[in-house]
Amino acid sequence: MAESLKEKTAKGLFWGGLNNGVMQLLNLIFGIFLARLLTPADYGMVGMLSIFSLIAGSLQESGFTAALINKKEISHKDYNAVFWFCSGISLLLYIILFLAAPLIADFYNNEDLIPLARYSFLGFFIASLGIAHSAYLFRNLMVKQKALTSIIALIVSGCVGVSMAFAGFSYWGIATQSIVYVATVNLCYLHYSPWRPTFNFDFSPLKGMIGFSSKLLITNIFNHINNNLFSIILGRYYSEKEVGYFNQANKWNQMGHSLITGMITSVALPVLNQVADDRERQQRVFRKMLRFTAFVSFPAMLGLSLIAPELITITITEKWLPSARILQILAIGGAFIPIMQLYTNLIISKGKSNIFMWNTIIQGITQLTVMYLLYPYGIHTMICVYVSINICWLLVWHYFVWKEIRLSLWNALKDILAYAIIATAVILATYFATDIIDNCYLSITSKIILAGILYTVIMRLSGSKTFKESIQYILKKNPK
Repeated sequence: MAESLKEKTAKGLFWGGLNNGVMQLLNLIFGIFLARLLTPADYGMVGMLSIFSLIAGSLQESGFTAALINKKEISHKDYNAVFWFCSGISLLLYIILFLAAPLIADFYNNEDLIPLARYSFLGFFIASLGIAHSAYLFRNLMVKQKALTSIIALIVSGCVGVSMAFAGFSYWGIATQSIVYVATVNLCYLHYSPWRPTFNFDFSPLKGMIGFSSKLLITNIFNHINNNLFSIILGRYYSEKEVGYFNQANKWNQMGHSLITGMITSVALPVLNQVADDRERQQRVFRKMLRFTAFVSFPAMLGLSLIAPELITITITEKWLPSARILQILAIGGAFIPIMQLYTNLIISKGKSNIFMWNTIIQGITQLTVMYLLYPYGIHTMICVYVSINICWLLVWHYFVWKEIRLSLWNALKDILAYAIIATAVILATYFATDIIDNCYLSITSKIILAGILYTVIMRLSGSKTFKESIQYILKKNPK
């Protein structure tokens, strides 16, 4: 069983990493095409509706995916109850938002939003039809199937979006792209998952899940509101240009850490849940995943901070160069986000959704309060403190993890800091070694190659077990 779980985890991490890497690449390619064909106003039309879609999406899922994974024993009735509940809630939400479309348009003073809203909101209703199937694949660690699903859906929807934009359909192309994406995902989930819904409307299984899932729902809604409030604070006290620089930098930072986070979270919750009854074993599994996360996250995100000026200049031209400094700060904090996600997955696997909810809310309120107090000191000061709070809050998360599996802070630091220190040393050495290079393309190439070689050599010389096992799996060798 130990070898089986280990192999499933390794395959899950591999396919999760491949999926997120390909997804980011495809998003970048289709994003470039769409950005050349569409105007900022087109993106703005769809962006005005995003907060409604995000909250509706959280309501439709209601935290039941994690609730299904956390159940020790699961049956057809559990999946069936979630399927019909989520579908029913989504249909009700769609009807409400359909009727509210004129109010949304009045708020933005744009009548064109009425038909667009009613069309775009179809997406989250269609997505609700695949929640139970997604949970089945997730619970059974069918990461390869989920990865193929995401890639196929993105290619199909991306081609549709670009074709419609090229044909002059403007923001309708963006809206259609989203709808085609979720529809394709659902069709693939239906193909890969053996589970099928039945016309048996028994919602009694939800009673055992609602207490757990409702806290995840509240947390997700809070995060959506919290993220938008931060943007509102920036927009209130800084110029549109400064906010634009931040948004651009934040987009690149999210692309970086979400690649790693997606790889880890594709397996973390179901794997940790499988060993939840054995505290010592769960601690071993958690520490191994913690070391792997640090091994990948620190060189990747600190490396992003290193190449930020060249990356921004090459991809979106020098007019966005001020965002590179912001990206450098955000990327340092981004290195810790996958680790924090792993901590929260451990807490959720223990059924402590209340801890996850309250700790997330307190952290968000703390950050927003501090940001509001610091706005007179400039946007860079705000971002530095924002990142610092995120990093320091790991100590709070660790306290709750310690309570659950008795992982000492010293052992956790040993697992994390070794890779953080090595990655920092490599990045600093690379920075000083390439500082004399003026050519942008030569500079970014030299930085990537030199940093990659240095990190690989140090990992090999240090005898890192995580490095050795990763290479062995990639080369399809059986680790001893």
